[in-house]
Amino acid sequence: MEDTFKSEVAEGIPTVLPPKVERDHTISHAPRRKDILTKSEEKLALRNALRYFPKQWHTVLAPEFLAELRSYGRIYMYRFRPQYAMHARPIDDYPAASKQAAAIMLMIQNNLDPAVAQHPHELITYGGNGGVFQNWAQYRLTMQYLSQMTDEQTLHLYSGHPMGLFPSSQHAPRVVVTNGMMIPNYSKPDDWERFNALGVTQYGQMTAGSYMYIGPQGIVHGTTITVMNAFRKHLTVDDTIQGKVFLTSGLGGMSGAQPKAGNIAGCITVCAEINPVAARKRHEQGWVDRLLENIDELVEQVQLAMDQKETISFAYIGNIVEVWEAFDRKNIHITVGSDQTSLHNPWSGGYYPMGLTFAESNALLATDPDRFKRCVQESLVRHVDAINKHVAKGTYFFDYGNAFLLESSRAGAAVWNDKKDQFRYPSYVQDILGPMCFDYGFGPFRWVCTSGKALDLQKSDEIAMTVLEELRKEAPVEIQQQMQDNIQWIKEAGKNRLVVGSQARILYADSNGRIAIAKAFNEAVKSGLFEAPIVLGRDHHDVSGTDSPYRETSNIYDGSQFTADMAIHNVIGDSFRGATWVSIHNGGGVGWGEVINGGFGLLLDGSAEAAFKLEKMLYFDVNNGIARRAWARNKEANQALDRAMERNTTLQVTRAQLVDDDIIEQLFDLSE
Repeated sequence: MEDTFKSEVAEGIPTVLPPKVERDHTISHAPRRKDILTKSEEKLALRNALRYFPKQWHTVLAPEFLAELRSYGRIYMYRFRPQYAMHARPIDDYPAASKQAAAIMLMIQNNLDPAVAQHPHELITYGGNGGVFQNWAQYRLTMQYLSQMTDEQTLHLYSGHPMGLFPSSQHAPRVVVTNGMMIPNYSKPDDWERFNALGVTQYGQMTAGSYMYIGPQGIVHGTTITVMNAFRKHLTVDDTIQGKVFLTSGLGGMSGAQPKAGNIAGCITVCAEINPVAARKRHEQGWVDRLLENIDELVEQVQLAMDQKETISFAYIGNIVEVWEAFDRKNIHITVGSDQTSLHNPWSGGYYPMGLTFAESNALLATDPDRFKRCVQESLVRHVDAINKHVAKGTYFFDYGNAFLLESSRAGAAVWNDKKDQFRYPSYVQDILGPMCFDYGFGPFRWVCTSGKALDLQKSDEIAMTVLEELRKEAPVEIQQQMQDNIQWIKEAGKNRLVVGSQARILYADSNGRIAIAKAFNEAVKSGLFEAPIVLGRDHHDVSGTDSPYRETSNIYDGSQFTADMAIHNVIGDSFRGATWVSIHNGGGVGWGEVINGGFGLLLDGSAEAAFKLEKMLYFDVNNGIARRAWARNKEANQALDRAMERNTTLQVTRAQLVDDDIIEQLFDLSE
């Protein structure tokens, strides 16, 4: 069977036309996309799709692809979906001349594993539209190129399309990925619909289109850190998180992260999910403790859990607005509230309106998208009204960077402050992750054991924990709590059964921690402690990888939060400092046209070259963002920059001189 796998990978586009296949209805599929193409554009979409295949197949494939386009809004080329099992294999099982290329093949397959991916047959990993590729021809050709690649070639991918292998050098990245890099005036939501339907661009989300998604573990960890710090901000020192309610929504596009994170943090989590299949799936997988469909029963059980100070998670099959309103009527106190629906994609199934079932919403979305949009906006107004009532009673609400406040404001909801110049609720980056983590250089560092062995992951956990415990002894007091949180996380990670797909782990660390852990891993590969190399990466949701004014850079107040220089420098800088692959995307968790993301992957093979690359690349990858945040006058970033410059005297950064507010204010007082 594996010989068949290797030969099919090496073949690329088959030499014999595969038989037509029926759509598999046993798995989750992407929602039908809106009809947006004109007749002439439909013809163009067909020409674009057929150019991947021999001319003699065109008369067969043309009507089939047109039927896909008109039925689903996209041409996925289901006929060409490989029949071998889609999952991350051990690195040595891949037919590759380059070990680095084999690592990338492993990561691609992990992102498309049905156990990991949200809509695997549409090549969508998460978030409703986070694509690895646009169609199966792109997947086949990319895998073929990677099987042929040497360490002196680079594969360039244009939004999933493999443009080809180009001569480079051993020191260059093996793959360069771009996703959705539109001319700025063509980056509205309908532009994505049109150009994606034409087959010329795609939405890579953050880690989907750069092959760095590791299943729900990444979002579980980030949510855990966020929830713990949200309660710390809200509760008094002598109060406890036990018996306190965290209310949120979304178990589909962002998996079951929230209830799992709430359990780790120690609170009561209530998470509404409109899709019954997604809710039941997360319950069966053990990501949520109890599944309820009756709102009165939910109220009763939550009140009982509060009285008994339980740590427990509830999934409610229904609309989140219903829960906010019912908890208001029944006086269920919500200590912390947020929302994690995919509102970056509001008109294509990212958010479902109050008053319609899941099935009714999908039908309306397909038949009358304009009315569906109006229903969503009406629901958002009602949603915000219910939240505002709870906040008046003492709830701490924050935007989870999913464009909730942004889309609510566009719907006319009451989300503005009294001056109408800012949202009344902060982004979680403004209040929590920005000043507590990102400005100090802490962000989502992750690794994958390419052996596929659980024992290698266990060993890596032990190494990381040992390194962090040593670093904590000398750490400044400002980062002691964050280091302790991550030490505790890595201690408990195995118990929480977070691995889905590849044997992977994530934790938050600064550049010092990332480099020290990576060095230890590289030595472990060299000594044979690990059975195979380690792939390093991160979520783009980090210190310097992403420019996003409503999320990652929302705590930057010098006006530069709407620029994207940092993310571009990040990916270019990583590429010549040793990254195995780099990626740059338009779009992410806050929406198409709202963010630019830069990412990387780095293979640790135990070599001296890998040791050199990891130190140079990881140092820049973090401190590029620290320098920009310090220039924006962020106090915590200036403290982190001082430490970075002490550790490496070749770092020289332009420092911001702080002006006394009185000088500015007096000047304007005199002129008025």
